[in-house]
Amino acid sequence: MSTKKGVNTDASTTHRYDHNWIDFIGNHWLAADSKKEAVAISQAKKWLTLVDSEKYAESWKEAVELFKNVIQPQQWKQSIQAVRGPSGDLMSRKVKTKAYKTSLPSAPDGEYVVIQLETSFENKKVAVETVTPMMGKEGVWRVSGYYIK
Repeated sequence: MSTKKGVNTDASTTHRYDHNWIDFIGNHWLAADSKKEAVAISQAKKWLTLVDSEKYAESWKEAVELFKNVIQPQQWKQSIQAVRGPSGDLMSRKVKTKAYKTSLPSAPDGEYVVIQLETSFENKKVAVETVTPMMGKEGVWRVSGYYIK
């Protein structure tokens, strides 16, 4: 091992140092993303509670501006009733996948968490809900999209 002005020039040690630094930075970003995902999931679950309770006007009000600019309250109510009404009451729901994103197709760049949930309803035993919270201008996660299969 040789040193030059206090800098270790041994290739294996330098590589290990760089690798550890990358691991630290990578883990820091992963931890930050995980925290964002956890907060976004919590907000999405609160929003879904409104939908589950048929409080469609409130769910529209609690959505991000992007959502509200695309669909009017009455349109939202009609659309969600058509999809959720026949499904019946919620039986169970659990997070299947979650992913922090800064870019999504057909959406402006921003902070998003795409959440897929394994859901069971009274009349639809197997469903996958996709809820996408977006960080709003006021610094709060709000739903920007909802889909069910």
